[in-house]
Amino acid sequence: MPSAPLAVFTVGLLLGGLLSGLVLAVAGGLLAPLPLAGRQVAVLAAALLGLLREAGLIAIPLPQNSRQIGQEVLRNPIRGALQFGFELGTGVRTYVSATAPYVLALGVLLAGSPRAAVLAGLGFGAGRALTPLVRQASAAPASWDALLTTRLRAIALLAGAAALIAFAVLFALSRR
Repeated sequence: MPSAPLAVFTVGLLLGGLLSGLVLAVAGGLLAPLPLAGRQVAVLAAALLGLLREAGLIAIPLPQNSRQIGQEVLRNPIRGALQFGFELGTGVRTYVSATAPYVLALGVLLAGSPRAAVLAGLGFGAGRALTPLVRQASAAPASWDALLTTRLRAIALLAGAAALIAFAVLFALSRR
């Protein structure tokens, strides 16, 4: 069972992801007049570039915000967990090491679907919550950390390939 700060942190992650999804939904509505085929090509191109980046074939820097956790977050464990979770859940608080979340955000933005945007935002927050929850559930967190570190590149590569395939299939089905 998760500790209270971890549970509140998870709520913060979900709320932050929801906010990002809502922002993508609003911004996506503004881009709706662009031709659908052009938006789809842009997403597939970004997904291909992301996969090439994950494979180490090209170097594309990803945006990051390299701030430290403020001391005010550490003073109150519950409020701090909620605040830090919210900031991480938005996706703009720290560095996201894989390209797949950026490709997904672009796809959601250009799709112009508010429902997809909200679900993607919640999914991002839930995905970020999964790591600390699974780590806490593990019998040996230190060895779990080491195992994650060794597999992180493969996970990012698989996520990049999955994003490219998923968008290609989705766009192919939408043309029927």
